[in-house]
Amino acid sequence: MTAAVSTVLTARALLLDMDGTLVNSDAVVERVWRRWAERHGLDGDEVMKVVHGRQGHASMALLLPERSVEQNLADNARMLAEETADMDGVVAVPGAPEFLASLRGLPHALVTSADVPLATARMAAAGLELPEVRITAESVGASKPDPEGFLKGAAELGVAPADCVVFEDSGAGIAAGRAAGMRVVGIGARAGLYGPDVTVADLTRVRVEGLADGGVRLRVG
Repeated sequence: MTAAVSTVLTARALLLDMDGTLVNSDAVVERVWRRWAERHGLDGDEVMKVVHGRQGHASMALLLPERSVEQNLADNARMLAEETADMDGVVAVPGAPEFLASLRGLPHALVTSADVPLATARMAAAGLELPEVRITAESVGASKPDPEGFLKGAAELGVAPADCVVFEDSGAGIAAGRAAGMRVVGIGARAGLYGPDVTVADLTRVRVEGLADGGVRLRVG
């Protein structure tokens, strides 16, 4: 559901998810995870309900609870390599290039469940500049919906969690932002199902303004 009127938020920093928020990678995510589901005799539609926003091994732990952590981590490494090699259909979310350009000089960080090679490859495939501060799979011990990634992003930027605004598209990511005590802007139709503070169709509906005190004003909608 798209916000009907503009919502104004002020923050000290912005924390940005990647997949579904800055980069549309749904095509490759569908391909890779549906193949994985078929290999394991699982229903592809049910698998796709789980995987968005989480690290792969965390999704596997939910879908195949009897498997060992070691098996899931090994399988996850193979999946990441498969995803990193497949950039077909990976494009920027509408408005993402302009949105990132508007953040230059303002406090912001990428907080993604992807690892460094996958995040680097997908942002490049979408023609997007990587933020200087990046929290990736290697940076955390717990996947979204755990808030660790967002809390680390806030700490790296030296900003209190309550002064951060998260941009997310998935249920796991929105839950992580909420658990971190942050406000959440939902991007895309999927996000609207999970109760962010405000939801917009894409990043063309977001305007960013730097404030004299170093803060950020957002107009969303």
